[in-house]
Amino acid sequence: MKSNPFWLWVLTGLLVVAAAPAFGADGPASTETLTLAGATICERVSGVSPVRPAIVFSIDLGRVSCFTLFDPVPEKGTILHKWYFRDKLVTAKRLTLKPPRWATYTSIQLRQADIGPWRVEIIDPSGRLMKTLRFSITE
Repeated sequence: MKSNPFWLWVLTGLLVVAAAPAFGADGPASTETLTLAGATICERVSGVSPVRPAIVFSIDLGRVSCFTLFDPVPEKGTILHKWYFRDKLVTAKRLTLKPPRWATYTSIQLRQADIGPWRVEIIDPSGRLMKTLRFSITE
């Protein structure tokens, strides 16, 4: 039986048209969304790992950190760590994320006046609140 080249071209054309929406100018379109895989307040960060995560910290530490892990990171972008003390915004720090997976952190220096309730809001590139971490600084 002879194959008909006309039907081969028709079938190939249909496959290309059906696959076209899945590809952009840069290749396959990503269906992944930025995902916060982990977040914690800790005493410090060593390498890419939080050290001694907790919810209560002594002022004597002098510093605390907010560690975040994103997996997957579909495209390069930024997130915010917004640090609040007694519901007042103290600082907002913008952090860069890069594919395919990214860990990052911010820290604050503690002063005697910083004893009390704190929170860090993790904000995605569109301004959506991803997570709130609450902790306290004690004497």
